[in-house]
Amino acid sequence: MKKYFLLLCLLAIPFSGGGAGAAAQDDASRIRVSVVLVQLNVAVTDNKGNYISGLGPEDFAITEDKIPEKTATFEEGNGPTRRLMQVGPGGKGFTEVTEKAGDPTSLEPSKKFAGANVFILFDTSNYMYRGFVFAQDAIADFIRSLEGVSQVALYSYSRDLSKVAPLTPDRSQVLRGVRSTVAGDDAALYNGLLLTVKDAARLTGRKAIVVFSNGPDNASLVPPEDVAELAQSTGTIIYMISTQAAESEPVSTAVFERMSKATGGKAYFSKGWQDEKQAFASIRDDLAHLYAISYYPAPNSNRGWRSISVKLVGKNLQKYRIRTRAGYRLLQTAQASQSMEESALAAKP
Repeated sequence: MKKYFLLLCLLAIPFSGGGAGAAAQDDASRIRVSVVLVQLNVAVTDNKGNYISGLGPEDFAITEDKIPEKTATFEEGNGPTRRLMQVGPGGKGFTEVTEKAGDPTSLEPSKKFAGANVFILFDTSNYMYRGFVFAQDAIADFIRSLEGVSQVALYSYSRDLSKVAPLTPDRSQVLRGVRSTVAGDDAALYNGLLLTVKDAARLTGRKAIVVFSNGPDNASLVPPEDVAELAQSTGTIIYMISTQAAESEPVSTAVFERMSKATGGKAYFSKGWQDEKQAFASIRDDLAHLYAISYYPAPNSNRGWRSISVKLVGKNLQKYRIRTRAGYRLLQTAQASQSMEESALAAKP
């Protein structure tokens, strides 16, 4: 329990709670972070799983804790991001906001929300001895195929997390990182995933983590529920690709499916290297068809979990299905310095 508490403090992601017990745990060393912008990644499909494109901001109705929200930015797939203002009777119409030079909130020239940032988390534990080269090939093909993605990172995990290729637009650097990975040691998937989500959380705009796992977790100190909650609260999508080794363990299968669904992603269970490539191709298509919708939350006294509902407007759109995260929890952050974090890492056994 001491190790678990130390890791949570180190990662500085304790969550606000809704009861007296949670309030008692708050202390002077922690401050609350105000939510400035909430970004949703929304997939719209028909009953056969085909993506529905061509929708506009007027086709979506968003509520947070049943409070209607006003769309601030809208992006379809790899298209440009549009800054919006609701106008017209009842605020149901939209007009695009013209960027002004020197405006600190301007999307130009950096285009803060343009493209997705993708983190690939590769299982290099001792579960991966079989089929390691095939897995590397599948990941390499996925990296080459990514279009409309701003940056890609490759992390690997066994007992510890290794940032093989930090987030970069240089695909060749990431591909070299894929070939440099080697397998060995136990699997601390949830530890590694939590640290990866923490890195992704610093980014503005669309971000996704693609996990390739060949087995269950047998060395983590943190539970998967904490990982899923942080990903939900930071708008990070998690996709899970697992082989039969993990699928053969019912607990891991359920956790992988629950975690990916909670963040608006998907879980895939492959029987061979060909299935792995198909899973990566499916994720690539998903990223290319997501609607990115953001809003500034309306006044809300709820300091805990906030439920988000996204619905399509109009009878002709009711037949389609929506996939996105179900909500988020307001986070807290610790005031500890970076040097304290480094000291804690050095002291970790």
